[in-house]
Amino acid sequence: MGKILIVDDERAIRRALREILEFEDFQVDEAENGKEGLEKATSTSYDIIFCDIKMPMMDGMEVLDALIKAKVETPVIMISGHGNIDTAVQAIKKGAFDFIEKPLDLNRILVTIRNAKDKVVLVEETKQLKTTVKRFKGSSIIGETDGIIRIKEMIEKVAPSDARVLITGGNGTGKELVARSLHDNSNRRKMQFIEVNCAAIPSELIESELFGHEKGAFTSAVKDKKGKFELASGGTLFLDEIGDMSASAQAKVLRALQENVIQRVGGERDIKVDCRVVAATNKDLRKEIEEGRFREDLYHRLAVILMHVPSLNERRDDIPMLAEHFLTMVCAEHGVQRKTFSEDALEALKNTDWTGNIRELRNIVERLVILCGQTITGSDVEIFANPRAVK
Repeated sequence: MGKILIVDDERAIRRALREILEFEDFQVDEAENGKEGLEKATSTSYDIIFCDIKMPMMDGMEVLDALIKAKVETPVIMISGHGNIDTAVQAIKKGAFDFIEKPLDLNRILVTIRNAKDKVVLVEETKQLKTTVKRFKGSSIIGETDGIIRIKEMIEKVAPSDARVLITGGNGTGKELVARSLHDNSNRRKMQFIEVNCAAIPSELIESELFGHEKGAFTSAVKDKKGKFELASGGTLFLDEIGDMSASAQAKVLRALQENVIQRVGGERDIKVDCRVVAATNKDLRKEIEEGRFREDLYHRLAVILMHVPSLNERRDDIPMLAEHFLTMVCAEHGVQRKTFSEDALEALKNTDWTGNIRELRNIVERLVILCGQTITGSDVEIFANPRAVK
């Protein structure tokens, strides 16, 4: 159910709370004063913290201030036998989630815990939504060429299932957008979409990133940390550039896919996870297998459904539609009146050799918006976009 910390100098209160919470299947830690509670709260991940106000050494308000200063986002529920309206208001203003008076009421405790957990989920969903909006505002799978139509049809068929998908294609072709579309059209769409760029994380850190770690597992592990598999549980985990994953990480990912179980780095406890895995690569994994750099058994676990995203050069008829889409988006982002492409400008863009695919097209459209007049012409494309004309 979750992990809860009780900070209170009264042993009887701690024992009573522990009995209630353990009966509800929570894992419970205790601290008998504010200083000990602060040390535990800043070194271990908790889902909820109960904190008494009147305590020796450091009172609850000081603990709350220190937690906020340390940017600990765990909901803090203040408890006191000497409370009044002013105390409750002061605690809430400082950042406490709620205030409960002693003697503690069982129903009130359980309702407050449920509300606190709901708030945590809402905060995480809001963060994820803001990230999605920021990075993919106005984006969708755009195009009407045969290759893109096949991709859209595959998404429609595959998304409602929990089948693992391996997406292949060059850099900048839109593999991540396909993965997000699979999630957004799945039964898991209300849960999180977690992305891991396997190529961007050093090999010595990839296991900690994927599976999390226990406090003390290595020098900088000052507190427990959940990995991406745990964070994505119930939702979708997108492993981008999986062809760059280290051999040891591949072995652990294989076990996670086989058994739906992981172990944090430095830990011995099995943790059940339930996430749909979608992977992507710009490499030829068959060749990587032949050369001993990628596990064949992992490939077969991932490649239940294979989807190949065509390069922009393979879908030139989509370029005018994509260019117009990016033009609208870029003009809005820069706060300028929407510009237009002339027919020869669109033709010049179609005749470009797009080695950087969709990402390169988007960048060039932004450059043209910034540097050109109200109507972007073919000569503008020749001058500012520096196209590599197709012969």
